[in-house]
Amino acid sequence: MHLAYPTVVAALLFSVGVYGVLARRNAILVLMSVELMLNAVNLNLVTFDVWYRDRLHGGQVLTLFTIVIAAAEIGLGLAIVLLVFRNRQMIDVDRLRALSEDAEETRPRPDGRASAGREAGPEPAPEREEAPS
Repeated sequence: MHLAYPTVVAALLFSVGVYGVLARRNAILVLMSVELMLNAVNLNLVTFDVWYRDRLHGGQVLTLFTIVIAAAEIGLGLAIVLLVFRNRQMIDVDRLRALSEDAEETRPRPDGRASAGREAGPEPAPEREEAPS
């Protein structure tokens, strides 16, 4: 087998995955693009394992490990996306980031005062000093 063919296919797969991560706003499509990039890496691992004719098949073992990690990653990622969709009714990454930044502006600080000039509640009354009698 010629080494150039699977390497070019892997490079194309990886490029499509990078484009998907950078250009898409939908969280599920971003996860699919990450999976494409992982599959491109797996194709390269198997290709170079066959090309080197390694007796221990390190590339194939590493590919299996990568597939297991990718399955766990996609399961966790889809669970997070499902929870976000249930709470916010959207999975647009940019709008979720904007909502997160708005929430940080209105969150009260640990000392009880609101950040960004907004009130968190009534101001505590200043303590009075009693005059000695």
